Amino acid sequence: MSMGRRAHDEFLEATLPALDLVYNLTRRLVDPDDVEDVVQETFTRAFDAWSAGRPPRKVEPWLATICLNTGRSLLRRASTRREVSTEPDPTLAARDDVAGDAVGNIRKEAVHAALWELPEEQRIAITLMDLDGFTASQAAKITDSPRGTVLARVHRGRKKLARILQKEVDQVET
Repeated sequence: MSMGRRAHDEFLEATLPALDLVYNLTRRLVDPDDVEDVVQETFTRAFDAWSAGRPPRKVEPWLATICLNTGRSLLRRASTRREVSTEPDPTLAARDDVAGDAVGNIRKEAVHAALWELPEEQRIAITLMDLDGFTASQAAKITDSPRGTVLARVHRGRKKLARILQKEVDQVET
């Protein structure tokens, strides 16, 4: 086996378990039409670094950092703010409890839409800590922010998210 092939196999073995993490983070960072491109660019940049002899100690925070930087670059290049799609995720598999799944999907869509109403810093901090399971220290390193700042963003973001979702519930009930 050649050195290039071995590096490729090691890269895939180390990074593929984090693919869902990268997709989830990307879905909350960029327009749905750009998710595939950002994920692909993230893994391309990661492989370039890996094959240049710079594999990380911890793959998930490393990929999350690359993903955030890639997504932010795309957002900077965008000339106008795009609308967030509220279409259901077509990749969700059908299961036996159709009614339960429908309610769950509506809740997920409501939370996803509400997340997009948050400032980017709060949305990213919540995504990293609450949805992707990173610690505050790891999220701080990924976002290149102080730990206390990340904790404040999560706290403020959760409060704002709760207000947004409560407003939606109140509108539905009236």
